Amino acid sequence: MASSLTRVPQVGQSFVGFEGVSEVIGLCKAGLSLPNPGDYTLFSLWYTDPAMAPYSLYLHIPFCHHRCAYCDFNTYAGLDELIPAYLDALCREAQLLGDSAGARLLVHTIFFGGGTPSLLSPGEIGHILQVLADLFSLSEGIEITLEANPGTLSVEYLRDLRSLGVNRLSLGMQSARPEELRLLERQHDYNDVVNAVNWSRKAGINNLNLDLIFGLPYQGLDNWQENLEQAIQLRPDHLSLYALTLEHGTPMAQWVARGLLAEPDPDLAAEMYEWAVERLVQGGYEQYEISNWAYHADSGVQFACQHNLQYWRNQPYLGLGAGAHGFANGLRTANVLSPAAYIQRCQDGWVSSQEGVPVFPLTPATVNTQPVDRATEMGETMMMGLRLTQEGVSRIVFQNRFDQALVEVFGEEIDELVALGLLEWVGPGQEILRLTARGRLLGNQVFMRFI
Repeated sequence: MASSLTRVPQVGQSFVGFEGVSEVIGLCKAGLSLPNPGDYTLFSLWYTDPAMAPYSLYLHIPFCHHRCAYCDFNTYAGLDELIPAYLDALCREAQLLGDSAGARLLVHTIFFGGGTPSLLSPGEIGHILQVLADLFSLSEGIEITLEANPGTLSVEYLRDLRSLGVNRLSLGMQSARPEELRLLERQHDYNDVVNAVNWSRKAGINNLNLDLIFGLPYQGLDNWQENLEQAIQLRPDHLSLYALTLEHGTPMAQWVARGLLAEPDPDLAAEMYEWAVERLVQGGYEQYEISNWAYHADSGVQFACQHNLQYWRNQPYLGLGAGAHGFANGLRTANVLSPAAYIQRCQDGWVSSQEGVPVFPLTPATVNTQPVDRATEMGETMMMGLRLTQEGVSRIVFQNRFDQALVEVFGEEIDELVALGLLEWVGPGQEILRLTARGRLLGNQVFMRFI
């Protein structure tokens, strides 16, 4: 099974972005509304010119009470004393980005990721959101997501978040089974998940995601089926399902290397994934990305994660915080990993020896910058767009974006992958290129052909 079924992290992603949204801002000031980002056709027609795309903001909160055994994200336990200074630095970085952008950027999604963002108080989250509102033009109906550990929540806390504008919650459920949660070293149980879901609904949060992990050591198909059934019973609006990967340097990877833990079975994990695909269709969920499902509401409400669609559609976003990555103005950027170093860099600001600064989207926290050329941008657009299981990559969108035909650039690769049964052309006029069901299991074999 290819690792296309594993989690695409919020921090550390590599996608290209673009400069210049003044034309969109002008349209909004003139009273014209933006298209619904959930409407694929309209969204694609608008944003084939990436300079017209609204931005997304990712804010990394790297603090945790405990670091889980499988986690290789840029997270830290035992550094809570840094939180006040870190949040000041985060707001300072936002100020620097807003000042250097050259225009008041339009933002249509904000995502608090971690770590455990729910360790922040409502007052701290509210202050950050106010700073962002002062610096950027937040679109009407903006999606604001907060990742949360189910064991850190209360109904009062969630009501406060909702009053601040947070309208999407992503809960790290991972499993419903106590022994699996202990193996993962999660600090909650299934009752905490049930409470968090109920409290979220009472608080008025009507867009709720549950994260689950499958393919664990010693996990049988029946165990996974039980986990997913328990999740479906809670009626979340969105589900994200990821296969466990043993990341270098994590305790779990070390346990397996030392023979203390059985290695996950990739064939069994593939079977679990295929079962989940069928079961979620029966449960009223529509798969829109390799690892993501949104509830198909009769009302037409869109529950697909608009923030993650920004990544998969290869549109611009800014990453703020320690270890955060971003793409804007044709540059790929990465921030310093250490929270203490991040704080210091943002406090110090630009030094006089740094000629030509500030250059959007660089900040004093930036430690790596890489320009993205046209060929790389095309390849990344294919790699990320093909993760979208229904939308895929459109001939028209690709042509309008790059002024070149899709088959002119990647015709040989596409023909080979279609012959292998990994890609297919669908839609009127065979306009959409997307993964087949088999291709979703072997996604990395597809993606590597475009990079």
